[in-house]
Amino acid sequence: MARYIGPVCKLCRREGMKLYLKGGRCFSEKCAVVRRPYPPGQHGQGRYKISEYGLRLREKQKTRRIYGLLEHQFRLYYTEATGLKGRTGEEMLGLLERRLDNVVYRSGFAETRSQARQLVRHKHILVNGKRVNIPSYRVKANDKIEIREKSRKIAYVSAALESAQGRERPSWIDVDKDNFAAVLKGAPPRDELNEPSIREQYVVEYYSR
Repeated sequence: MARYIGPVCKLCRREGMKLYLKGGRCFSEKCAVVRRPYPPGQHGQGRYKISEYGLRLREKQKTRRIYGLLEHQFRLYYTEATGLKGRTGEEMLGLLERRLDNVVYRSGFAETRSQARQLVRHKHILVNGKRVNIPSYRVKANDKIEIREKSRKIAYVSAALESAQGRERPSWIDVDKDNFAAVLKGAPPRDELNEPSIREQYVVEYYSR
Protein backbone atom coordinates (compact mmCIF):
# COMPACT_ATOMS: atom_id res chain seq x y z
CA MET A 1 0.00 0.00 0.00
CA ALA A 2 1.31 3.45 -0.91
CA ARG A 3 2.16 5.98 1.78
CA TYR A 4 2.81 9.69 2.14
CA ILE A 5 6.55 10.46 2.09
CA GLY A 6 6.47 14.29 2.01
CA PRO A 7 7.22 16.77 4.84
CA VAL A 8 4.93 15.85 7.73
CA CYS A 9 5.31 19.12 9.64
CA LYS A 10 3.36 20.78 6.83
CA LEU A 11 0.47 18.43 7.55
CA CYS A 12 0.33 19.56 11.17
CA ARG A 13 0.46 23.22 10.14
CA ARG A 14 -2.29 22.68 7.58
CA GLU A 15 -4.58 21.20 10.22
CA GLY A 16 -3.65 23.92 12.71
CA MET A 17 -2.66 21.53 15.48
CA LYS A 18 -0.05 18.99 16.52
CA LEU A 19 -0.69 15.57 15.00
CA TYR A 20 2.44 14.14 16.67
CA LEU A 21 3.94 12.85 13.43
CA LYS A 22 7.58 13.60 14.36
CA GLY A 23 7.94 12.01 17.77
CA GLY A 24 10.05 13.95 20.28
CA ARG A 25 10.31 16.99 18.00
CA CYS A 26 6.59 17.63 18.48
CA PHE A 27 7.20 18.18 22.21
CA SER A 28 10.10 20.60 21.68
CA GLU A 29 10.40 24.26 20.70
CA LYS A 30 11.38 23.11 17.20
CA CYS A 31 7.80 21.99 16.51
CA ALA A 32 6.63 23.67 13.30
CA VAL A 33 3.19 24.40 14.75
CA VAL A 34 4.83 26.36 17.57
CA ARG A 35 7.27 28.22 15.34
CA ARG A 36 4.85 28.95 12.49
CA PRO A 37 1.25 28.61 13.72
CA TYR A 38 -0.38 29.18 10.34
CA PRO A 39 -1.05 27.02 7.26
CA PRO A 40 1.85 26.47 4.83
CA GLY A 41 2.01 28.14 1.45
CA GLN A 42 2.04 31.62 -0.02
CA HIS A 43 -1.38 32.55 1.37
CA GLY A 44 -1.05 30.73 4.69
CA GLN A 45 -1.20 33.89 6.76
CA GLY A 46 -4.26 35.24 4.96
CA ARG A 47 -7.68 35.49 6.56
CA TYR A 48 -10.33 33.12 5.30
CA LYS A 49 -13.65 31.69 6.43
CA ILE A 50 -14.14 27.93 6.38
CA SER A 51 -17.45 26.51 5.14
CA GLU A 52 -19.45 23.66 6.69
CA TYR A 53 -18.16 21.37 3.95
CA GLY A 54 -14.59 22.57 4.53
CA LEU A 55 -14.91 21.90 8.26
CA ARG A 56 -15.83 18.26 7.62
CA LEU A 57 -13.18 17.87 4.92
CA ARG A 58 -10.48 19.12 7.26
CA GLU A 59 -11.59 16.71 10.00
CA LYS A 60 -11.46 13.80 7.56
CA GLN A 61 -8.02 14.84 6.32
CA LYS A 62 -6.75 15.29 9.85
CA THR A 63 -7.95 11.87 10.99
CA ARG A 64 -6.47 9.93 8.10
CA ARG A 65 -3.17 11.82 8.46
CA ILE A 66 -3.00 10.93 12.14
CA TYR A 67 -3.18 7.23 11.23
CA GLY A 68 -0.94 7.61 8.18
CA LEU A 69 -3.39 6.40 5.53
CA LEU A 70 -4.15 7.49 2.00
CA GLU A 71 -7.70 8.23 0.90
CA HIS A 72 -8.68 4.87 -0.61
CA GLN A 73 -7.59 2.84 2.40
CA PHE A 74 -9.14 5.28 4.86
CA ARG A 75 -12.48 5.17 3.07
CA LEU A 76 -12.47 1.37 3.22
CA TYR A 77 -12.39 1.60 7.02
CA TYR A 78 -15.38 3.95 6.96
CA THR A 79 -17.28 1.63 4.62
CA GLU A 80 -16.60 -1.37 6.87
CA ALA A 81 -17.66 0.61 9.95
CA THR A 82 -21.04 1.42 8.39
CA GLY A 83 -21.86 -2.31 8.42
CA LEU A 84 -21.14 -2.74 12.14
CA LYS A 85 -23.76 -2.45 14.88
CA GLY A 86 -22.33 0.45 16.89
CA ARG A 87 -21.96 4.13 16.07
CA THR A 88 -20.17 4.40 12.75
CA GLY A 89 -17.59 6.95 13.86
CA GLU A 90 -16.58 5.06 16.98
CA GLU A 91 -16.49 1.74 15.14
CA MET A 92 -14.22 3.30 12.50
CA LEU A 93 -11.81 4.55 15.15
CA GLY A 94 -11.85 1.10 16.76
CA LEU A 95 -10.84 -0.50 13.46
CA LEU A 96 -8.04 2.04 12.98
CA GLU A 97 -6.76 1.56 16.52
CA ARG A 98 -6.49 -2.21 16.04
CA ARG A 99 -4.12 -1.86 13.10
CA LEU A 100 -0.83 -3.57 13.95
CA ASP A 101 1.28 -0.48 13.30
CA ASN A 102 -0.96 1.57 15.59
CA VAL A 103 -0.82 -1.05 18.38
CA VAL A 104 2.99 -1.08 18.13
CA TYR A 105 2.96 2.72 18.46
CA ARG A 106 0.45 2.74 21.35
CA SER A 107 2.56 0.12 23.15
CA GLY A 108 5.51 2.50 23.13
CA PHE A 109 7.80 0.51 20.84
CA ALA A 110 7.96 3.40 18.35
CA GLU A 111 7.79 7.17 18.71
CA THR A 112 5.51 7.64 15.70
CA ARG A 113 3.12 5.53 13.66
CA SER A 114 5.41 5.79 10.63
CA GLN A 115 8.26 4.41 12.71
CA ALA A 116 5.97 1.61 13.91
CA ARG A 117 5.04 0.88 10.31
CA GLN A 118 8.71 0.54 9.45
CA LEU A 119 9.22 -1.91 12.32
CA VAL A 120 6.37 -4.04 11.00
CA ARG A 121 7.46 -3.88 7.35
CA HIS A 122 11.03 -4.85 8.25
CA LYS A 123 9.78 -7.97 10.06
CA HIS A 124 10.78 -6.94 13.58
CA ILE A 125 7.30 -7.68 15.03
CA LEU A 126 5.81 -10.98 16.16
CA VAL A 127 2.10 -11.57 16.73
CA ASN A 128 1.41 -14.63 18.87
CA GLY A 129 4.92 -15.84 18.07
CA LYS A 130 4.58 -15.50 14.30
CA ARG A 131 6.30 -12.87 12.20
CA VAL A 132 3.85 -10.37 10.63
CA ASN A 133 4.96 -7.67 8.19
CA ILE A 134 1.58 -6.20 7.22
CA PRO A 135 0.97 -2.81 8.94
CA SER A 136 -2.80 -3.06 8.41
CA TYR A 137 -3.00 -6.49 10.09
CA ARG A 138 -5.90 -6.35 12.55
CA VAL A 139 -4.94 -7.25 16.08
CA LYS A 140 -7.58 -9.13 18.08
CA ALA A 141 -8.25 -9.20 21.81
CA ASN A 142 -5.64 -11.21 23.76
CA ASP A 143 -3.18 -11.18 20.85
CA LYS A 144 0.43 -10.86 22.01
CA ILE A 145 2.64 -8.40 20.15
CA GLU A 146 6.38 -8.45 20.74
CA ILE A 147 9.68 -7.29 19.28
CA ARG A 148 11.79 -10.12 17.85
CA GLU A 149 14.64 -11.03 20.19
CA LYS A 150 17.24 -10.16 17.53
CA SER A 151 15.61 -6.74 17.03
CA ARG A 152 15.45 -5.62 20.66
CA LYS A 153 18.80 -3.82 20.46
CA ILE A 154 17.56 -1.37 17.81
CA ALA A 155 18.43 2.06 19.18
CA TYR A 156 15.16 3.82 18.33
CA VAL A 157 13.09 1.07 19.98
CA SER A 158 14.85 1.63 23.30
CA ALA A 159 14.57 5.39 22.84
CA ALA A 160 10.85 5.08 22.14
CA LEU A 161 10.29 3.01 25.28
CA GLU A 162 12.09 5.63 27.35
CA SER A 163 10.11 8.51 25.89
CA ALA A 164 6.87 6.57 26.37
CA GLN A 165 7.42 6.71 30.12
CA GLY A 166 6.25 10.32 30.03
CA ARG A 167 3.02 9.44 28.19
CA GLU A 168 -0.11 7.98 29.68
CA ARG A 169 -0.37 4.26 29.03
CA PRO A 170 -3.51 3.16 27.14
CA SER A 171 -5.76 1.07 29.36
CA TRP A 172 -6.60 -1.39 26.59
CA ILE A 173 -2.99 -2.51 26.11
CA ASP A 174 -0.97 -4.38 28.75
CA VAL A 175 2.72 -3.59 28.14
CA ASP A 176 5.64 -5.66 29.45
CA LYS A 177 8.54 -3.29 28.89
CA ASP A 178 11.22 -5.70 30.16
CA ASN A 179 10.22 -8.37 27.63
CA PHE A 180 9.40 -5.96 24.77
CA ALA A 181 5.89 -7.39 24.63
CA ALA A 182 2.30 -6.17 24.81
CA VAL A 183 -1.15 -7.75 24.90
CA LEU A 184 -4.28 -6.14 23.47
CA LYS A 185 -6.91 -6.50 26.20
CA GLY A 186 -9.91 -5.34 24.20
CA ALA A 187 -11.51 -2.49 22.26
CA PRO A 188 -10.12 0.98 23.06
CA PRO A 189 -12.46 3.25 25.09
CA ARG A 190 -13.50 6.27 23.03
CA ASP A 191 -12.68 8.74 25.81
CA GLU A 192 -9.01 7.76 25.65
CA LEU A 193 -8.61 8.70 21.98
CA ASN A 194 -8.56 12.47 22.40
CA GLU A 195 -4.90 13.34 21.85
CA PRO A 196 -4.94 14.76 19.29
CA SER A 197 -8.66 15.45 19.35
CA ILE A 198 -10.80 13.76 16.70
CA ARG A 199 -14.41 14.62 15.87
CA GLU A 200 -15.31 11.40 14.11
CA GLN A 201 -18.94 12.47 13.55
CA TYR A 202 -17.70 15.10 11.09
CA VAL A 203 -15.87 12.36 9.18
CA VAL A 204 -19.09 10.33 9.00
CA GLU A 205 -21.02 13.38 7.80
CA TYR A 206 -18.39 14.07 5.15
CA TYR A 207 -18.64 10.60 3.64
CA SER A 208 -22.43 10.33 3.97
CA ARG A 209 -23.20 13.69 2.37
